[in-house]
Amino acid sequence: MKPFPHFRERLIALFFPPRCVGCARAGFAFCPHCAQAVSPIVGPLCAHCGRPQPQPVDFCSGCRSGGRDVFALVRVAALYSDPLRGAIHALKYEGQPELAPLLARYLIAVAQQPPWLEILPTIDGVIPVPLHAQRLAERGYNQSALLAEALAEGMGLKLVESWLRRERQTRSQVGLNGAERRQNVAGAFRADPVVAGKRLLVVDDVFTTGTTLTECAQSLRQAGAAAVYGLTLATPVPTTIPTSGDPAGSEFGDA
Repeated sequence: MKPFPHFRERLIALFFPPRCVGCARAGFAFCPHCAQAVSPIVGPLCAHCGRPQPQPVDFCSGCRSGGRDVFALVRVAALYSDPLRGAIHALKYEGQPELAPLLARYLIAVAQQPPWLEILPTIDGVIPVPLHAQRLAERGYNQSALLAEALAEGMGLKLVESWLRRERQTRSQVGLNGAERRQNVAGAFRADPVVAGKRLLVVDDVFTTGTTLTECAQSLRQAGAAAVYGLTLATPVPTTIPTSGDPAGSEFGDA
């Protein structure tokens, strides 16, 4: 056994200390000041998908346009605004997987509140939104899987990445409207038959229009899952609150 298994990492940190992705403060990947500056989701919101609304509603326009039948409930931890936006970008695109456990604390905070205190004991498995094998190889890790792993560990749940896979490579959802997003991910996921009869929690980083999350849930339900819940780290700040029609583009910015 090596006497100092983390010696190299500690030596690098000594001479090249990390800098906060939010404010560049030395010594932190995400400093306490920036962590406190994250904007949590507060009411009023949609009771089904958890996105901010001008007043409480059972189903917002996004839910009414599709996806409400496949999810039992969805919740979001925080708004996709700085400093959280920069931290998610660094986790996702700048090769900083060490941020995942720090950001997963916001998911855990939500999971420790109602109605999750009653829901989580019934959950059979936590499933991250999967990456295609090619993109996983390019990035080196799945940021949603890292978040889901930290959440599962923190809440004593079972992480089951193999129960859902992405069979088709898709382009980034950034910049696509609602119809293009739905077409982009249609049929991209396949669930393992083992999910039949199980109650599942799907975890992702950013919840924009919900098309990717809904497609995942649809695949799980088609494979026989008894119930699917969703928990995501962030949702873009609403620019306008639509009353009807497609929520993409007008309701939330790109993510």
